[in-house]
Amino acid sequence: MSIHKNIKLLSWLNFCCDFRIYSAIAVLYFAQVTGSFTLALGVFSVGKIASSVFELPTGVLSDFVGRKMTVVFGQASSILAITCYAIGGSFTVLAIGAILEGLAFAFFSGNNSALLYDSLKEGGKEDRYSEYEGKTSSMFQIALGISALIGSITLGFESFRFLFWLSVIPQLVGFILAFQLVEPKRHYRNIEANIFSHLGVALKKFKENTKLRTLSIAQIVGYGIGESMHQFSPAFLATLWPAWAIAFARVLSHLFSTIGYRLSGALIRKFGELRVLMWGNFANFIVGTTIIAYPTVVTPLVNSITSVVYGTGSVAQSSLLQKEFSDEQRATMGSLNSLAGSLFFGVASVVLGVWADKVGPTYALLTGQLLSAPVLFLYWRLFKKHNS
Repeated sequence: MSIHKNIKLLSWLNFCCDFRIYSAIAVLYFAQVTGSFTLALGVFSVGKIASSVFELPTGVLSDFVGRKMTVVFGQASSILAITCYAIGGSFTVLAIGAILEGLAFAFFSGNNSALLYDSLKEGGKEDRYSEYEGKTSSMFQIALGISALIGSITLGFESFRFLFWLSVIPQLVGFILAFQLVEPKRHYRNIEANIFSHLGVALKKFKENTKLRTLSIAQIVGYGIGESMHQFSPAFLATLWPAWAIAFARVLSHLFSTIGYRLSGALIRKFGELRVLMWGNFANFIVGTTIIAYPTVVTPLVNSITSVVYGTGSVAQSSLLQKEFSDEQRATMGSLNSLAGSLFFGVASVVLGVWADKVGPTYALLTGQLLSAPVLFLYWRLFKKHNS
């Protein structure tokens, strides 16, 4: 059946997508090529801006041309992006790679969750979305963990550039797998022929659906602040552990995230999405604030363990949103959330960086924790109202 084939393929596509052996040393390689850490960080900024710019067009494209071809376009963009990185030579070539990587991320964002949901709905199994979302998404974390280990070993006898060329191989495998996907049936009678009308309908649904709007705001704020803190956390952990140990802690984080993703389906069936989301975020807030306020030698380890909640929360959040998205605008509505989240991340990361220069990593992260408190309130409000 196409449903089982798509789930299996999507799992391996997720693995290939994040099997990037270079990820741990990317900033060092970019600095080596450009001769500047400022320009090296600029490469990442270009990628994030590009993903924001392409987010809406690719989401709309998915609703118009189909989920399968959107994955194919995304894999092709990933191959070209990493190839540009491997060629290197100048900031311009690296920036072109970053633009292509941002394009790839935009193709996958919104579309791949819609592909899974549409496939399950075709087989009458959409109520098991959280279970399969957890299993397929866990492959991201497995790929990140394994590729980080391979990268650290390979660096002992190969150059930075070699890791990029090596990372092209799994993207090529993913490109081949993408053509094996079966386009799922999409459950609606018609779709707006005009792109702007299609987008307008999607925006109107956010305005009319209070639950969808609240969930979206919580996702956007949570991603913006949480991702900024995640990217900045090594600066704090470096005060407690040596650099090599911090890399090991990141591997542990991926391992515990994988566990969270794998457990998410069973937990959601037993307790419901909102309960898992609310209590998971509350526990993470308490533990996260405590280990930052009172840092010890075990803080990096505890920080890694909390990644379990990231996995379960991501699946619960995605499951709730998919239930509120309309069939006609499913990928477009997911892309709207991703766009807003990326823009908010851009603002939050700059503010966090400026604040850290003034008060130091510890107080900057504590500020981030406090700013994430409204997300807990939004989930609590939803839980009290819907009590799922």
